[in-house]
Amino acid sequence: MRVTNFFLSTLKEAPAEAELVSHKLMLRAGLIRRLGSGLYTWMPLGLRVLRKVEAIVREEMDRSGALELLMPAVQPAELWQETGRWEVFGPQMLKISDRHQRDFCFGPTHEEVITDIARREIRSYRQLPRIFYQIQTKFRDEIRPRFGVMRAREFVMKDAYSFHAGSASLEQAYAAMRDAYHRIFTRLGLEFRIVTADTGAIGGSGSHEFHVLAESGEDAIAFCPDSDYAANIEMAASLPPSQPRKPADAAMHKMETPGMKTCEAVAGFLGFPVERTVKTLAVVAGGRMHLLLLRGDHQLNEAKVRRIPFLADFRLATAAEILEETGSPPGYIGPVGSGLPVVADRFVNVMDDFVCGANQEGHHLVHVNFGRDAKEPDHVLDIRDVVPGDASPDGRGFLEICRGIEVGHVFQLGTKYSEAMGATYLDESGVAQPMEMGCYGIGVSRVVAAAIEQSHDARGIVFPEAIAPFQVAIVPIGLRKSAQVGAQAEKLYAAFRHAGVDVLLDDRDERPGVMFADMELIGIPHRVVIGERGLKDGNVECQGRREETPRAIPLADAVHHVRRQMAGA
Repeated sequence: MRVTNFFLSTLKEAPAEAELVSHKLMLRAGLIRRLGSGLYTWMPLGLRVLRKVEAIVREEMDRSGALELLMPAVQPAELWQETGRWEVFGPQMLKISDRHQRDFCFGPTHEEVITDIARREIRSYRQLPRIFYQIQTKFRDEIRPRFGVMRAREFVMKDAYSFHAGSASLEQAYAAMRDAYHRIFTRLGLEFRIVTADTGAIGGSGSHEFHVLAESGEDAIAFCPDSDYAANIEMAASLPPSQPRKPADAAMHKMETPGMKTCEAVAGFLGFPVERTVKTLAVVAGGRMHLLLLRGDHQLNEAKVRRIPFLADFRLATAAEILEETGSPPGYIGPVGSGLPVVADRFVNVMDDFVCGANQEGHHLVHVNFGRDAKEPDHVLDIRDVVPGDASPDGRGFLEICRGIEVGHVFQLGTKYSEAMGATYLDESGVAQPMEMGCYGIGVSRVVAAAIEQSHDARGIVFPEAIAPFQVAIVPIGLRKSAQVGAQAEKLYAAFRHAGVDVLLDDRDERPGVMFADMELIGIPHRVVIGERGLKDGNVECQGRREETPRAIPLADAVHHVRRQMAGA
């Protein structure tokens, strides 16, 4: 491709609304242009990257035995009403009506549609298992679209769905999809981790997320560097402390703590380590208030709390509710004499002589002990976020925390949708059974942004080889002034094309600095510079995007040299 026949539209500065590096660089490099809130046009350069991601995804899905189809983006409400998700999916669903006032939605996902296909088309166990996939535009009405295509309202997704005669078949397909995803993200040239995850609104019995590692990631990932353990922070288990609770060391007494409402403030004021304070959170669930107890330096894990059956619908209590139940404003409540059900985190349960609220404004209690001063907790459960240094749940080391960008998610759905929609098959005995289902998604457009978040520098994007818009850029110096430069640039351009290399010839009448800056900004992995000075010695300059200085290479060896670099030699 020649730049003069292409549409290259770079910017020196990113628009003010761009926050993340990927958003800034995608706008500056001309990969995308904003149409409206959370809506972006993929420009020719960006579309080349997107299509390369799609191609790798498609190749590996086909290799796994999945069959591609394409389902409508607009879906009738009746399907979602069958599963009960029409009302519960939430405001992310864009609901629309046709001219006859029939309700539809612009599909945020396609479990209902594919299940409808399965119940119409699949009759016997002999037709199973089956895996279908599509690469299609989705729409989710994000409350605050931001970060460019990282959290857009309209996005490109690969979603796959599997149907099975029994859970053993589902587990085999689930493992095969995990392997396919591993191949996909490896081929894309991304550093990633597979983590145990919450099933969320999709539902099902188990799931794993695929995260591209980047400091800007929205998700925290707990992992053990000495094993394969990794989990989203929402799912990472906190093991019980190995040491038991110690006997009480001193008598409980009340201390004035005027204006001190946080554990950090109280600890500093009283001269106690924050690890010896207890944070008390009042929540309401099932129409009743409960107290949740955490060590002062730990954070509540809401996902873990919602997995506790009697707290599944919990919400934080209001200041008025807390005052009515405890006689104290928030910031001073505690478990001593409260009379409320108490759920203590495992680490709180082994604490002794701790500090907590006195259920009196401006006061805290010190040297508090369970069994003597406060009743034993009604429930002792894992309700906190893990922290670096916690023991790994697999017993093979200690946890570290990193940030990740979710780009893929696989689910074992079980029979949640097939039972709701009557998707059954006849087993070997002729008995109707609900199909077991799996669901497997990749955020195709999000992958592009995640790759940039993971790989960039001060000059611009550093695309992985597999998804760069072009593999090689030829930059002639003085193209319009030197017939020799022009002729050799054309020959080299033809040679790269003949070798099957995706090459961009910058044939603009621009200053070298402008051309170099553009090629670095858009992230092309390899650059070949042709100028009269080098040609006098029969050389061109070759430079990898990650290299600081160019190398003089004989013109005749340029294609071979770049191809070796592309192969990692």
